[in-house]
Amino acid sequence: MRAIREFTVSPSLPEKLKPLRELAYNLWWSWNFQAIDLFRQMDEDLWEETNHNPILMLGTIKQARLQAAAEDEAFLAYLERVCHEFGQYMKLAGTWFEKTKHPFPEGMTIAYFSAEFGILDCLAIYSGGLGVLAGDCLKSASDLGLPMVGVGLLYEEGYFRQYLSADGWQQESYPLHDFYNLPLELQRKEDGTPLTIAVDYPGRQVSAQIWRAQVGRVPLFLLDTNIPPNRAPDHDISDELYGGNQETRIQQEIMLGIGGTRALRALGIQPTICHMNEGHSAFLVLEQIRCLMQEEGLPFAQAHELAAAYNVFTTHTSVPAGIDKFPPSLMEQYFGDYYRSLGLSQQEFLALGRQDPADQGAPFNMAVLALKHASYRNGVSQLHGKVARRMWQGVWPGVPEDEVPIEVINNGIHPCSWVSEEMRELFTRYLGPRWIRESTIPVVWERVSRIPDAELWRTHERQRERLVAYARRRLRRQIEERGASPSDILQASEVLDPEALTIGFGRRFTTYKRANLILRDPERLACILCDVERPVQIIFAGKAHPQDNPAKEIIRQVVQFSHQERFGRRVVFLEDYDMNMARYMVQGADLWLSTPRQPMEASGTSGMKATVNGVLNLSVLDGWWAEAYQPEIGWAIGRGEGYEDPNIQDEVESKALYELLERVIVPLFYDRGPDGLPRGWLACMKAATQHICPFFNTNRMMRDYAVRFYLPAARASPASCRAGYGRCSIPGQVEGRPAGTLARAAR
Repeated sequence: MRAIREFTVSPSLPEKLKPLRELAYNLWWSWNFQAIDLFRQMDEDLWEETNHNPILMLGTIKQARLQAAAEDEAFLAYLERVCHEFGQYMKLAGTWFEKTKHPFPEGMTIAYFSAEFGILDCLAIYSGGLGVLAGDCLKSASDLGLPMVGVGLLYEEGYFRQYLSADGWQQESYPLHDFYNLPLELQRKEDGTPLTIAVDYPGRQVSAQIWRAQVGRVPLFLLDTNIPPNRAPDHDISDELYGGNQETRIQQEIMLGIGGTRALRALGIQPTICHMNEGHSAFLVLEQIRCLMQEEGLPFAQAHELAAAYNVFTTHTSVPAGIDKFPPSLMEQYFGDYYRSLGLSQQEFLALGRQDPADQGAPFNMAVLALKHASYRNGVSQLHGKVARRMWQGVWPGVPEDEVPIEVINNGIHPCSWVSEEMRELFTRYLGPRWIRESTIPVVWERVSRIPDAELWRTHERQRERLVAYARRRLRRQIEERGASPSDILQASEVLDPEALTIGFGRRFTTYKRANLILRDPERLACILCDVERPVQIIFAGKAHPQDNPAKEIIRQVVQFSHQERFGRRVVFLEDYDMNMARYMVQGADLWLSTPRQPMEASGTSGMKATVNGVLNLSVLDGWWAEAYQPEIGWAIGRGEGYEDPNIQDEVESKALYELLERVIVPLFYDRGPDGLPRGWLACMKAATQHICPFFNTNRMMRDYAVRFYLPAARASPASCRAGYGRCSIPGQVEGRPAGTLARAAR
């Protein structure tokens, strides 16, 4: 049997190009157009082939091309400018956190735990909005100078790649990530061997090595169990995002919460605050309690109280079915020894994750565990906050619903990650570069009114043309891979009209998002889409969870609808929705459609990404749109009414959708003046940008977390008490007590 050897290809960079390596390994480049353009200039085709991966590109580019770049004075001057900008960015001087007058404790560190992070096109360890939001959080934390670290899992297969059968049924493939050819660095001990941690599982220990992705100023640590000491089945713990069965999920969440906590300690990081992005990482609270009991000699009750004091929990779920719940038998299998080491009985332990501790048949609920062990909890929109307080009222029996301690911090987006290059240049020209640094100040965005209508419209039209060209390329490739005929391939090259009103629908496919609502009356829709003088077209994209057959059926309906001859040029479904495709869509559409079944959309951020590019929203009054909507900035489907019968709701809201398109939206788009400009539409674009962009961005969101949650939590944390300042929450603890006195104060 022949031995298999692994090789890592490292580029042999000429001396003058050595700074490219530092740039490539810091993901700051992913939201800086100049840095992206620098890599693209080296070999544009290879940049696309590597899915925008500078490490792989530099490792495979021809040496002659590198040498040519090293001798190109213009390229070297551009490289020097980008490196100077990067160096200035990495300095902490001048950041919001450095300048703030809020009394944050010295040495504060925030650990942000999430099961998924969407940061790079080439690193598919995200499934949708939750992961992309986590990535945007880290970017804004970096921009603001917040002392944050991210913690997650590094999935070898990540989330699946989507392709469709001939009749439109979703299929999945799982290509492997090559971690050594990604912008990741393996963390090592002083002797050069990988730094690993170990976590107890039934009858064995599972080890994980730690990879680091540097996101600007913020390190993101990712755990990888696919290493030789582990049994083959344990390699699968960090294999696939949201894959496998319940046992796989509990294994992953143990590694994320407990393993992630141990990884930080192994790296010498003692977090002041732990922020749980959804309940997947909630097992970290058990590890916090265990460490306080063992290291400080505290009894369980006091360790439990102290651990909760410095945790933050954000819930993104509007339905109980979306929460991970584990049966008591599975919890006994994986935590029997653990809870006994804490001095708890089985029922005392299971009560930590039950709304009603007396309900001995109830499963262990990860959201309940997080809610009970966090001092600061929030929903992600005003409507979602109400839903969350109603859903989790049982955690605080006897407390009136409106007093349930779940606050609201609205979601946002990282503007520089989602705005098009053309729109960014337009904003810089008329708003000044201040809009990048101070994106939360309304007066900065008021200057959008200064942008000449003609210039704004030309910019928007270029974005739509680019989207249409991209959609044609993707559709052509899709059908080529299915063995399409030359005539079908030619037809795919001619779909869509670069001048027609273009509706975008791009998001995770699940039944409550109702992607097929607009298809409910085909005859009426045909009249809207196929109007010769005022044509309309729709681009759909999105993935369904591999086990969600009803959502897959909706995809099939959309695809078969697009195959009808009368809609062939007006409706398309693009396979394998990802961050790269999302950028084309939110930048190039004219209208962003969102049709969730109210009130099941916790927030929704794709419409915010569209707005920063001048795209208008047409949405049900759910999630963020329920509070952002104003008549002059977009359109609302219905008035937020509740319906007991979902069929009646679909019928009423589909008719309202058609009515808006026929009577308001399409006429406004095609109402052109003598100069060919849709003045009314442009006024809505400007009003929407001014109203939405200052608030619905992650810089504002992270500042809210910092001031409202992180600051008070930091002052109550054990790390602050050990450092000799802060306000510990253990009864009898003296404020400002130095290290080593936690146990004595508790006694």
